[in-house]
Amino acid sequence: MTKYRDFDGVTRPVERSGKTKAAAERELKQALTSRTTSQGGSISPNTKFRDVAEQWFVSILAAVDHGTRSPTTADVYRSHLDRHVLPALAELRVREVTVPRVDAFLVTLRQNTGTATAKTARTIVSNVLGLAVRHGALGANPTRETTRIEGGRRKTPRALTLEERQLWLAQLEADEVASRKDLPDLSRFMLATGVRIGEALAACWPDLDLTAGTVAVNFTVARRKGKGLIRKSTKTSAGERTLPLPSWAVDMLRRRYYLAEDKDGPIFPDSIGGLRDPSNTLRDLRNARGSEGFAWVTSHVFRKTAATILDEAGLTPRLVADQLGHSRPSLTQDVYMARKTVSRDAATALEAAFAKESN
Repeated sequence: MTKYRDFDGVTRPVERSGKTKAAAERELKQALTSRTTSQGGSISPNTKFRDVAEQWFVSILAAVDHGTRSPTTADVYRSHLDRHVLPALAELRVREVTVPRVDAFLVTLRQNTGTATAKTARTIVSNVLGLAVRHGALGANPTRETTRIEGGRRKTPRALTLEERQLWLAQLEADEVASRKDLPDLSRFMLATGVRIGEALAACWPDLDLTAGTVAVNFTVARRKGKGLIRKSTKTSAGERTLPLPSWAVDMLRRRYYLAEDKDGPIFPDSIGGLRDPSNTLRDLRNARGSEGFAWVTSHVFRKTAATILDEAGLTPRLVADQLGHSRPSLTQDVYMARKTVSRDAATALEAAFAKESN
């Protein structure tokens, strides 16, 4: 028997028995270890991974309700939990979720499904085990010691050239289905603003000031399980912005406004006047682009194109980032700005490298 000071500060006797003195000491040490690691809360080393995962996911849903997490993120986490993480780890006790086990799971998952899925699964496992650490069930998070999941080389952003922009709009306008689904004007709006597809579909007429020629971008459209399509605030405070519009975009929007039946509804509504589903709209764009000349075009290409046009016009990275709703200009430069041909000035400067020696 020994005395142990519990988490509440009270010292209590702890006693274990065994067939021999050595056996009794081993039982006592194990009891003390278990008491130390399980005193943090309802999660203990013997709690199953599945139960910890469900507790963690409840916190994600609560964050969605408070507006600090996106419903889309919650749906992605739930899908990856059910399809990949739980089938591999659900029945393990927390103490059994070791570095080798997590590492083997992630390596296999990457081989079978790809880097993106493995990275998301790693995030989920890390968050679940982080909860276990905070409850005192683990001394450290095993996920941190797993092999780093390296992605492939990032593709250089490609923007539409002036000729391609003209051809793209001509192709859409010649397509009866694409025109009926508002794809020409939607493309123009996204090229004029650089907004994300969800932000474009969330824009409503009260957000538009035709006199000032501006549009307020404060919301995005997302699908929430059990509630359908919702209009939720943008990702960050940097995402809330008021954008000036070029005159050709104002003319297009003014024409649409006069024809709109609901002056308080979405600028680009669905067939019955409500919010339009971003996933369905992306599918419409895929169908309209065809399988040849514009097969590479996605909704993000309009965003990259807008960023590249602003960059080539001499705007600072900070101003371009503000337009796109980024808090960090470096993200805008790395992801959304197409690389330009290096200025000839660089070669001119380097001419001097051996100039003196050749004289």
